[in-house]
Amino acid sequence: MANLKLSGISKSFGKVDVLHGIDLAVNDGEFVVFVGPSGCGKSTLLRIIAGLEDLTAGRIEIGGENVVDRPPAQRGIAMVFQTYALYPHKTVAGNMGYALKLARRPRAEIDAAVRKAAQVLELEPLLDRKPSELSGGQRQRVAIGRAIVRDPKVFLFDEPLSNLDAALRGQMRIEIADLHKRLGSTMVYVTHDQTEAMTMADRIVVLNGGRIEQQGAPLDLYHHPVNQFVAGFIGAPRMNFLPATVTATTGDMIEIACPGVGALKLPVEGKAAVGEAVTLGIRPHAFSLDGAAASVPLAVNLVEPLGHETVAYGTLPGSRDTMIVALPGGAAVRPGATVPFHFNPADCYLFDGSGRAFQRQRTRSE
Repeated sequence: MANLKLSGISKSFGKVDVLHGIDLAVNDGEFVVFVGPSGCGKSTLLRIIAGLEDLTAGRIEIGGENVVDRPPAQRGIAMVFQTYALYPHKTVAGNMGYALKLARRPRAEIDAAVRKAAQVLELEPLLDRKPSELSGGQRQRVAIGRAIVRDPKVFLFDEPLSNLDAALRGQMRIEIADLHKRLGSTMVYVTHDQTEAMTMADRIVVLNGGRIEQQGAPLDLYHHPVNQFVAGFIGAPRMNFLPATVTATTGDMIEIACPGVGALKLPVEGKAAVGEAVTLGIRPHAFSLDGAAASVPLAVNLVEPLGHETVAYGTLPGSRDTMIVALPGGAAVRPGATVPFHFNPADCYLFDGSGRAFQRQRTRSE
């Protein structure tokens, strides 16, 4: 195990800059997840750490040693790819031990390492099978086992679950999180799926346009995003955004007028000028059918009854923008109706014209 430190990591493909001076420290034994939209640079950054991609500028330290000039095999890392990349003619044991065989390790050492990893991953009954005889989840466990036998300082995962169906993804999320807990290893994981990030990470790093927008514990990013991009990316369904105008300010309160919603007093701190254009953010789960102080009348267009919750899509009067409301399962909401959905202004977010978030007052649940 080891810590990982990135300093000033930049990457350009010709005249196109894809990473812009990334600085990041990953602690020994920490599980860090890179998330962001397609093209944000998360996989490129992971490949640079692995040594599969050259960097344009910067420094990479693993265990306190600069590894920029070292080939992948000498960096003390092991990588699990999106595709399993298993040798079809080799058994599970052969696939898992192949890197050690190439390193000319003694046969007894290879067998011991393979069996130890197989025990951790519950692959012992499958060691003599070929990849064609395995399920998708079993193949991914073999790919992870191939990384474990190398006893790396840092594990790197590049969207390893994206080729699995929904049920297997849920199962593998649990298995990888449990594996991290048992091994206590340093892990860096790339995904576009924020559910994976929220459920597995010790710390999430949100990337956008080759820059780090925010990093922190999953619930810190969920409850206290620093800007509108992070607020819209973290959380499912996505946050609703509505245009608004500042009408008054005090030390710990900003009053706004929001078309279709009305006047609201938000317990947020920050400088705002009367007349300033701002954006109101409301998470879908902040709504209820009754009881809260404020409400929005939505013309419901579509309802998704998901069992554990009911998700409704609708529009405000005079607006074409879709708003999303998430209610407990069985909520009595029907398409075609105009329904007043209630919310508490204290649960709302406010962003200035540049997308920067005004500071919200923390609640006990946060």
